[in-house]
Amino acid sequence: MGDLFSSERFLDNIPKLLPYLLVNLKVLFFATIFGVLLALLITAVRMNKIPVLYQFILVYISFMRGTPMLVQLMLIYYGLPALIDPVLGTNISREWPPILFAYTTFILNQGAFLSSIFYGAIKGVPTGQFEAGLSVGLTRLQTFRRIIVPLAIRIALPPFGSDFIGLIHNASLVYVIGVVDILGRAKSIGSASGHVLEAYVFTAIVFIVFSLSARGIFGLWGHKLDYSNKKARSK
Repeated sequence: MGDLFSSERFLDNIPKLLPYLLVNLKVLFFATIFGVLLALLITAVRMNKIPVLYQFILVYISFMRGTPMLVQLMLIYYGLPALIDPVLGTNISREWPPILFAYTTFILNQGAFLSSIFYGAIKGVPTGQFEAGLSVGLTRLQTFRRIIVPLAIRIALPPFGSDFIGLIHNASLVYVIGVVDILGRAKSIGSASGHVLEAYVFTAIVFIVFSLSARGIFGLWGHKLDYSNKKARSK
């Protein structure tokens, strides 16, 4: 067991791996921020059923939700240059660093998944809530902003948290297109040293810690937004 796994090698790998975690965090950050913005735009199109765009959005969501993340990553990495280069006369496969293809893929993926969450959350708010807002003199926009959105956030938070945790895991796939993240670095350390277990164990621990932390944060946030719990505590 000592030859298979060494605590000394494990500790020695930590400073070699930790800096590459930043790559995964960047993917997580850009995919979440721009994915949310894209999802809000898609949700607006779906709510208003804008012709042509509405049909296109449905196909786009079906594709993104129906294909593995790895397939999407490879399609963007190899397919985007095939579409753009002949039109613009560029060579983005060489001009763009691989991380840009990763950002593009994850933003498009999150836009599709989060839009379904947001759309379902808004539709999940009882119509009586909207009518109640109008009955007390609020405009449609005020009713949506003050009543529908807070209720929709409560509905959307659990699936959003699950999606975010899945995103943490999927961010490790970027190494397959040449992005050296923490998993890619663990693989290179194992190939160079002949000892792969220590690097992969540390990488697994990092993802477990992030996943549990995210689950705890979203659970705490959801508990604070749960009005029924507040009422029960106040009695």
